Amino acid sequence: MLFTKLPNHRRLLLTVAMFLFASCGGNTNTLPPAANESPIAQSSATPAKTGFEADLDYVRKGQYTYVWVFSRKDGKPLDKDDGAYLRTNAPQVVDWVITDAGRKVIAGTNFDLEQGNLGLLKKRFVIEDYTGR
Repeated sequence: MLFTKLPNHRRLLLTVAMFLFASCGGNTNTLPPAANESPIAQSSATPAKTGFEADLDYVRKGQYTYVWVFSRKDGKPLDKDDGAYLRTNAPQVVDWVITDAGRKVIAGTNFDLEQGNLGLLKKRFVIEDYTGR
């Protein structure tokens, strides 16, 4: 009854204040994690891959049929002549990713290099087939 005797603008103001008060209560059941607790999302995450494994994952995400890894037989970093030789004798490769401090290059392709110049490439490089691994 008291509410109906108030002027319209005061009723509106009182109604808005009641809604704001009811909505500001918040959820008191959720507490922030303790300082010594780690959030669940972080504990279930896998550690980030780095170096060769990260580069290999990058090429694999390209969804290539074949993945090959080339390195020099002497273990030294690949130079520009090695790169030119690879590009010339494996033109079917779509992605080349240099990894392992320049000592390896990962190749992604949909062409089976064994049908191409793989024999020629084996004379100069150590070649690992990572297809399906």
